[in-house]
Amino acid sequence: MLGHPPACVIDVGTGYTKLGFAGNRDPQLTIPSAIAIKETAKVGDNSARRVTKGVEDLDFYIGYEAFNSPGYSVKYPVRHGLVEDWDLMERFLQQCIFKYLKAEPEDHHFLLTEPPLNTPENREYMAEIMFESFNVPGLYIAVQAVLALAASWTAKSVDDRVLTGIVVDSGDGVTHVIPVASGFVIGSCIKHIPIAGRDITYFIQSLLREREVGIPPEQSLETAKAIKEKYCYICPDIAKEFAKYDSDPTRIKQYTGMNSITQQSFCVDVGYERFLGPEVFFHPEFANPDFTTPLGEIVDNVIQNCPIDVRRPLYKNIVLSGGSTMFKDFGRRLQRDVKRTVDARLKLSEQLSGGHITVCIV
Repeated sequence: MLGHPPACVIDVGTGYTKLGFAGNRDPQLTIPSAIAIKETAKVGDNSARRVTKGVEDLDFYIGYEAFNSPGYSVKYPVRHGLVEDWDLMERFLQQCIFKYLKAEPEDHHFLLTEPPLNTPENREYMAEIMFESFNVPGLYIAVQAVLALAASWTAKSVDDRVLTGIVVDSGDGVTHVIPVASGFVIGSCIKHIPIAGRDITYFIQSLLREREVGIPPEQSLETAKAIKEKYCYICPDIAKEFAKYDSDPTRIKQYTGMNSITQQSFCVDVGYERFLGPEVFFHPEFANPDFTTPLGEIVDNVIQNCPIDVRRPLYKNIVLSGGSTMFKDFGRRLQRDVKRTVDARLKLSEQLSGGHITVCIV
């Protein structure tokens, strides 16, 4: 591709969209996956909305601008990792390409991402938009987990690079545990987890509501999200962490916000929420009483359901992907919990067999 423009890379997630060009180390832009429109048709009436052409088709905003557009209705084209409104998605991609990447789609190949177990119909819809609406010369749609695995390569030698591992992909709307063997997703073993970044935000919001009365109701979700991103971390032991906060008040942080209506500042004490929020990955019953399996146990179950010849490489290469895995010490806690789960299972097997079993996970 010498002399050709670099390929455009667009990763549309539930909460955020990453935009950039192939060959760059980091995305050029990261914006919320939101679009603000003026609707003349009823919400969800896609066929009626498509009839409205002309000026109204151009009267919309995406990303951060969507939240600063009074009189517009903010929509999210993607929900739980899947596109729900293709009309809005086409408009969203239009702004991404022309306004943010400042690219002519006819001159660039495109790399787009898709969630695991994406339907062929969704893939066809996306290809139709890219080829017919934007007239792109080439398109590749890759599973996010495979790309995350490739991005995690640290070996300098190409021969040492293998696309085998298990990807824990947790974004704003959905979490998946995805096994990949030699670049191929083992679809039958993928596990969907109904806990993600948005659930953590809702959980922190509920904790704050129980004791904080100074937060403006219309800003409670925004405040909870800001606290999650700024102060939250993963603790090794909940009981010990509670004791640390009880004995050391300096661990309590203060979040200062601005009331959007009165323009007066308000303060929020952030204590237990700092570690209880992300703890829902390891104690999901805190946020979802219908789902009680910890993340470490799910990872172990997924690997055990895979063919026996790939289990060891999967244990040796667990890759974290997505914004909700970026909490401090997330990887360390997951590694510890997976090891404990494996040790407990092997101990039980040893007792039942009456023999001695040795295992080593590197």
